[in-house]
Amino acid sequence: QTAKQIFDLTLNQYSPYGMNYDRSGRCGLLYGTNGGHIALMDMHTLSLKSEFHLNEKVRDAIFLHNTTLLAVAQKQNAFIYDDTGAEIHRLSDHQDIFRMEFLPHHWLLSTIGRAGVLKYHDTSIGNLVSTHKTKMGPCKVMTQNKSNAVITCGHLNGNVTMWSPGHSEYLVKMLCHKGTAVQSLAVDKTGQYMVTGGADRQIKIWDLRMYKETHSYYCQGGVPSSLDISQKGVLGIGHGAKATFWSPDAIRYKVKDPYMNHSIAGKGPVESLKFRPFEDVCGIGHNKGISSIVIPGSGEATLDSMEYNTNPYQDTKQRREGEVRALLDKLSPDMIALDPDVIGTVEESDVNYRLERQIQLEEDVNAQKLEAANDPKAKEKKRMRGRSKIQKKLKRKKKNVVDDNLIKLKDLREIEKQEEKRELEGGVGKKSAKDDAPAALKRFFK
Repeated sequence: QTAKQIFDLTLNQYSPYGMNYDRSGRCGLLYGTNGGHIALMDMHTLSLKSEFHLNEKVRDAIFLHNTTLLAVAQKQNAFIYDDTGAEIHRLSDHQDIFRMEFLPHHWLLSTIGRAGVLKYHDTSIGNLVSTHKTKMGPCKVMTQNKSNAVITCGHLNGNVTMWSPGHSEYLVKMLCHKGTAVQSLAVDKTGQYMVTGGADRQIKIWDLRMYKETHSYYCQGGVPSSLDISQKGVLGIGHGAKATFWSPDAIRYKVKDPYMNHSIAGKGPVESLKFRPFEDVCGIGHNKGISSIVIPGSGEATLDSMEYNTNPYQDTKQRREGEVRALLDKLSPDMIALDPDVIGTVEESDVNYRLERQIQLEEDVNAQKLEAANDPKAKEKKRMRGRSKIQKKLKRKKKNVVDDNLIKLKDLREIEKQEEKRELEGGVGKKSAKDDAPAALKRFFK
């Protein structure tokens, strides 16, 4: 069965071609970028389900919640078609789109394009959820972190940003390739590692728990135009007229040699590289069509048939029930966060424990302020004219210094206060009006 997946489709008229799979791996989506040729294939029987021509440039195409609906990024707008090629919706809010991603648990279609504006669209009710301006120019690289549904974008200035529909600003911004553009991006299914490919031909591995680079590889033969990580952690790199595959250990630590190499001489460069779910198969789109190859150990052997729309053998009734259940279990866009474990946590119910924790936090803050005040290297605030002189600064520094002279002054002040108090109470030593009068008026008093 797996040996049948090794084939080449020569499609020259509308090339280069891109390749995508649905979540179950049963159906494949082929799209020709020049001319708008869209084809749906049954990857089990290798038969053509349907095909249609849009007669317009296509930049990206993906499946939505199942194989009955697909989104296509065309030259002007993004469109939604069914599996027969009938147009269902025209998304007029999404213009000049380069890349699209679908979040299945939130039913969100995220798009980004020439304007560099990231948009989230709810496909269940048809409303635009949020719009974020990245302010980094056109963006052609985007992927999703499947562990927390955070969208990751690669920009022309070498930065990588992470976004959530509930936040107006990016969650994380990382400078991954200094001085060069990010050409490709991939995140593994655990959400712990991210792989970036730059125009400098560097493949960098990042640990997302610390947001630090662990190691890197160099691409020979071309810029890494496409990256993907399989369910078992195999890293696939499409560069030039080659496809290089690294073992799962190559992500955790540096490995000397790759796991496999595949050459598509005369058909490059690679347009897209995607692993097929639950199969040891990789689909490569290039200038001459589509190539399907076998990568042993790349796919998950067992599937969870209870997960919605991931069963490749489901019938029509199961698909309908799964669609309804997925709608009922749809998550809110506000629940997307960097730490997925935050959702569902409960604050401590013990009042005393909460009070102790609050007191401890206040003490820590006060201790930090005290250390900053006593730090001799701390830079003093610049004050208004005349109060930043050396003499004034020395007086302020000695303001709280207790010495012998200060103690004597305090004692004298206390004595004066006691005398004034006794005068007010007993009237002793009360001055007359003649004493208070000026010298020129004293001659009028007897």
